[in-house]
Amino acid sequence: MGASKSVPQKSIHEFTVKDIKREDVDLSIYKGKVLLVVNVASKCGFTSTNYTQLTQLYNQYKDKGFEILAFPCNQFMKQEPGTSEEAQEFACTRFNAEYPILQKVRVNGPNVAPVYKFLKASKGGFCSSSIKWNFTKFLVDKEGKVIQRYGSTAPPLSIKADIEKALGEN
Repeated sequence: MGASKSVPQKSIHEFTVKDIKREDVDLSIYKGKVLLVVNVASKCGFTSTNYTQLTQLYNQYKDKGFEILAFPCNQFMKQEPGTSEEAQEFACTRFNAEYPILQKVRVNGPNVAPVYKFLKASKGGFCSSSIKWNFTKFLVDKEGKVIQRYGSTAPPLSIKADIEKALGEN
């Protein structure tokens, strides 16, 4: 029943997640902002490109109402083996990430984080709603609704036009 159960939430703003200190973060604080939600990993072949480009996007659009929420995830070949704190330190020191690196989550399976259940129900993937790999990205509009889902192979800079459209720039 878990996979077929409907998701009652209509907006990402209805969720609370944990930061790396395990403190609650009410996602309603992001109302009015465009979000890019990403499951990240430090030991993946996509790590360098994604983190580098996520930092570029963040720096370009953060003052225009754009935020990135990065969720470390160790479900894909155990490519995020450390703690949430280690994932944050890696992203911040190696890639100058200034956006939130949140508590590690599960994006698939019976213990999937509720926010990921919502994201996947909003925009399914190829053949199923499951997340296939690290660095799957969800673009969320200012009202908290998922606009688009991008697979791991989509470099963050390739979605600039969609971000600008969501921000009302074009």
